Amino acid sequence: MSQTMSHKERTLRFIRPEMETVFSLEEYRDRLERVRKAMAAASIDTLYLTSPEAICYLSGFRAEWYQAQGPKAWLPVSGVAVNVDADDFIHFEVQNEQVLAGFTAISRDLRIFGGDAQPMDSMLDFIVDGLADEGWLKGRVGLEMFSYRPNRGVSEMLQALMEGKGATVVDGTDIVGGVRKIKSPQEIAYTRTAARIGDIGMQAARDTIRAGVTELDIYGEMVRAMAQAGGENPSITMPVSSGAKSACMHALASRRKIMAGDIVNIDLCGVYNRYHTNMARTFCIGEPHPEVDRYLDAITGVKAMLEGVIRPNLPVRDLLDTIEAYYREAGIWDDQCWVGGYDLGMSFPPDWVGPWYYDVHTDPGDEVFEPGMTTNYEANFYLPNLAGMSMFIDMMVFTEDGAEFLQQTPAKLPVVA
Repeated sequence: MSQTMSHKERTLRFIRPEMETVFSLEEYRDRLERVRKAMAAASIDTLYLTSPEAICYLSGFRAEWYQAQGPKAWLPVSGVAVNVDADDFIHFEVQNEQVLAGFTAISRDLRIFGGDAQPMDSMLDFIVDGLADEGWLKGRVGLEMFSYRPNRGVSEMLQALMEGKGATVVDGTDIVGGVRKIKSPQEIAYTRTAARIGDIGMQAARDTIRAGVTELDIYGEMVRAMAQAGGENPSITMPVSSGAKSACMHALASRRKIMAGDIVNIDLCGVYNRYHTNMARTFCIGEPHPEVDRYLDAITGVKAMLEGVIRPNLPVRDLLDTIEAYYREAGIWDDQCWVGGYDLGMSFPPDWVGPWYYDVHTDPGDEVFEPGMTTNYEANFYLPNLAGMSMFIDMMVFTEDGAEFLQQTPAKLPVVA
């Protein structure tokens, strides 16, 4: 029988790379159970997940491409379906990813779409018919309507087909995002490793930065050092911005040469098993103006102050009130660009920013920093004398036993001669 198989058939049937799962089966089962409980609380009967983070969170599936922006016919609609009453999920994938799913995912019900007789635009029917056959399109069906994947056109097509089978389609974006907010001990361990990798990346920047090198020189050395330490590609292209560009939080590294007198901002994430820890630091190429230096002292000095403030179950409002009082006393409050933070954890391009955030201009209500949360603290301020901006970011982790900043890189770095 095997002699009549094509090379394609033999490959899909027999190639099985070594498994690359990064969590235990028990942890994946616990995640599924918590998602089902959240679905029940939201009165959602079936949840169809299409964001890379949600797919990976439940199945472990990891890829480098998710059809985010390609030909209209290449529908970005593969995903994971969860039913509130089912003990397992259904994973729908395309044939091109069959081998990849086989060694990254723990999916037991993996349904593969594809083949010469199946045009790509019929994948929607493949998924919807499969869910209907299971009886999973009765009642309320949640889609991740605030995810970029799939795009609006495909999401509306998917919704129409589900409604044609009798489903009431609602927004289910917050279900997995809410569950993911609280990290397990293993997730926090990966986050700590990512922080060490980030420190290595920033050290590479410190070793490289000087007048005459380009922003891309620094970027390349950071990437090399973190990859050599086991770090992965971050979900956002890491900015290196110098001179007048330092006034931009999200400028891309370019061929611009660093000059004496420049302010240089570097914003990076160490990444381990897709878990991110964010850090940003400001470099001065030569001694800064005394007033600029005063601002840098105030901006970075917040870390030492907050180390005695952060704790498990700290009300977010208390943190915000504390930092506002600190910056007002320092006399720099009115020059803020953005002060706050957001959830970081597992992510894929194009974004490492999680769904939860806090900042000094948003009422947090009764929210607290719960044990299991991992979030950055970000303080970006415009500098005097048109020097640009200073970016300071560090990572906070909250556990049952305490709270701490993870980065070992000093908050304020020495002047680069």
